[in-house]
Amino acid sequence: MGERLVVVGQGYVGLPLAVSAVEAGFDVVGIDVDEWRVKRLNAAESYIEDVDDRTLEDTRASGRYRASTCYAQAERFDFCVITVPTPLRDGVPDLTHVTDAGRRIAPLLRPGALVVLESTTYPGTTEEHLRGLLEEGSGLRACEDFLLGYSPERIDPGNGRWHLENTPKVVSGVDPASLRAVRAFYERIVHQTVAVSSPRVAELCKLLENTFRHVNIALVNELSVFAHQLGIDVWEAIDAASTKPFGYMRFTPGPGVGGHCLPVDPSYLSWKVKRSLGHNFRFVELANDINAQMPAHVVHRLTLALNRLGKPVSQSRVLLLGLAYKKNTGDIRESPAIEVTRALSRLGADLRVADPHVESHPLPAGVMMVEPTAWELAQADAVVILTDHDRFDYELVQRASGFVFDTRNRCRGPNVERL
Repeated sequence: MGERLVVVGQGYVGLPLAVSAVEAGFDVVGIDVDEWRVKRLNAAESYIEDVDDRTLEDTRASGRYRASTCYAQAERFDFCVITVPTPLRDGVPDLTHVTDAGRRIAPLLRPGALVVLESTTYPGTTEEHLRGLLEEGSGLRACEDFLLGYSPERIDPGNGRWHLENTPKVVSGVDPASLRAVRAFYERIVHQTVAVSSPRVAELCKLLENTFRHVNIALVNELSVFAHQLGIDVWEAIDAASTKPFGYMRFTPGPGVGGHCLPVDPSYLSWKVKRSLGHNFRFVELANDINAQMPAHVVHRLTLALNRLGKPVSQSRVLLLGLAYKKNTGDIRESPAIEVTRALSRLGADLRVADPHVESHPLPAGVMMVEPTAWELAQADAVVILTDHDRFDYELVQRASGFVFDTRNRCRGPNVERL
């Protein structure tokens, strides 16, 4: 038997890690509390865009991967990576899943084993929270008996260029021996590791990355609102600014932000600053407010456009393209498109929704999932592009639709209004 790795959480972070670890020669147990997920994984049926069925089938055929809901399957592990969700609950970080994983892994710890947390969280979680759970539940001591570190996940679902193996991996440990062990572990899986001095630095690194995106998306979102009111094409301005080869990074507006990262991670940092220092992180709070208002802004703009066409929302047939929070994925967590759907439903619109990446999702009563055929596009009083999946035929959308409200800058024409 080879070295045994346990990956707790088999979502968009944990499953790609498990698959890559099998390819690197580890014997892997994927733990997940979701029985539906475990059944699909053991049947070689993937629900993650970045891992196709063929890859998962090859992983299973190797005999070195199995999924389970039972932590007993993880006994006698050499390595454990925790990749569970860390949501917000009433604006406060919710470490329920991390706590549960730590408590259930702790009795299985043995001397010399390595535990790594990958879940996004506030600085201090690894050393102040997870370490105590592991020590209390195992009777062992970190730095003396077992190794412990933090390495933030950097998975970008649906990104065809940057994936687990070729994205630099930030690594840290609670002591020098732990850092060496964490680095050596990931160097067997990824092309490059970047060591930092402590888990707190690595935890802050992850929050900095997503706060940077969150704040800059809020900047262009607010700019798009004012540019429209000033009669200026914000997309043309962004294109022009993007020609500058230094001192500028391109961000584009949209109907809001979604997923687990951007609506959540900056708030972890804001919460930690408020709790530890007594200060408000004003940039984060302002960005939260701006981005949270974008779905309502999209509905407002659509309402005005329909009014100009002499069609109140309550008497209009509207086709929404895209439910996922980002292109080429089926992830609808915290998706602004879902908020737009619910708002238009409350206003009485006759809604249709198309998304080739979303298999099923509870929609408001009367809302149907359809294919964006020429007939369906032509029947709509308004077609709204919310998620710019590459599988949509935008030439057909522009040609067949009477009116298009495009929040993603994918269509051009006299019948198109852009955010």
